Amino acid sequence: MSSSFSRALKLLRKEKGVSQRVAAGRLRISQALLSHYENGAREPGLDFISRACDYYEVSSDYLLGRTMVRESAPGGDGAAQYDASENKDNRLRGSAAALMSKRLLGNSVTLLFDLIDRGGDKKLTAAVMRYISAAYYKVFRMLYSARGMNAETFFSVSEHLYAAAAEHELAAAEMQIRDALSAPSGPETPRISHESLNREYPLLTPSLLNVLHQVGDRIGKTEL
Repeated sequence: MSSSFSRALKLLRKEKGVSQRVAAGRLRISQALLSHYENGAREPGLDFISRACDYYEVSSDYLLGRTMVRESAPGGDGAAQYDASENKDNRLRGSAAALMSKRLLGNSVTLLFDLIDRGGDKKLTAAVMRYISAAYYKVFRMLYSARGMNAETFFSVSEHLYAAAAEHELAAAEMQIRDALSAPSGPETPRISHESLNREYPLLTPSLLNVLHQVGDRIGKTEL
């Protein structure tokens, strides 16, 4: 089982504010066995995973590190959203640049939502998702319309309304992010540094830094 499981198990217990002894009692196992699970020394059975999901109120996919969405989709875990990253047959065909872009952005988004999730603020998670989704929508719509195709045959939003509201959607999402971060009862965001990122996300951090450096370089070269 991946290290994501043991890490998620430990973080969920800490978020709940209970000791290993208390959690072990609720999960009907010994404290020593729970310690082994949280440290990755032992692998649990399906019965324990089911009890842990009920106790921490998360989906099994979240607990196993297969998704960043805590709750089960309607209809249970079986109806959870398809994750292309889990499908080994879903390989990009074409240029190396496309493959590299997919990996850089995919890894960066995974790291981003994991950091946000630590604060336990669902409003912040939703706001960030709204912002990223709006940018994705804009790109996909431009691709669809590039050859003069009528976007209204594919999208439910008319071209006139889209032109007037696209930037507003991004701005509204950004405002929601700022409001969530500045609220008195807002999420406790983790301290971010090169050292902490490399320590906690050794495989994902290089992708994030690559994306940040690329954008920073472009901004730095912009003539005002």
